[in-house]
Amino acid sequence: MSKVIYIFGDDISTDAIYPGRYMATVLPTETPQYCFADYTDLNKKLVAKEYPAGSVLIGGNNFGCGSSREQAASTILGHGLVVIAKNYARIFLQNSINLGLNLITCPDIEAELGDEIELKGDKVINKTKGKEFSTIPLPAARMAIVNAGGLVPYTRKKVVELYAKK
Repeated sequence: MSKVIYIFGDDISTDAIYPGRYMATVLPTETPQYCFADYTDLNKKLVAKEYPAGSVLIGGNNFGCGSSREQAASTILGHGLVVIAKNYARIFLQNSINLGLNLITCPDIEAELGDEIELKGDKVINKTKGKEFSTIPLPAARMAIVNAGGLVPYTRKKVVELYAKK
């Protein structure tokens, strides 16, 4: 079971997730320190590792809008966070898939700070509220990429499988 650690509204840009002033730092091992840097309380707690992997961020509509920087996805992935949002900006969604960050699309999600959340199949269960919400799952091909850990590991796996057949 995971707890909701932050709730965002609509149109959270990639610049809010990973501010452009840190673009000189692009290594996935270094980007997490700047995750939500302008949300100072959230950032301090993330950097101090006060939240366990699996902690939940709730987003509204168009989460990840703005630039195409993939660091926005890698910085969230670096903390092992789960994002549940009503929907996502197209490029952020694809960058997340390519990096192996599983985003949960849940148009009707209702949650408050501290709520206990359980992910079960195609449902998000808010244990605190006693409510269940349907998700919109990724297509199987995209989920295979996420499950492999991203596009590079997925491609590597497919190449190995191809050559193993020869």
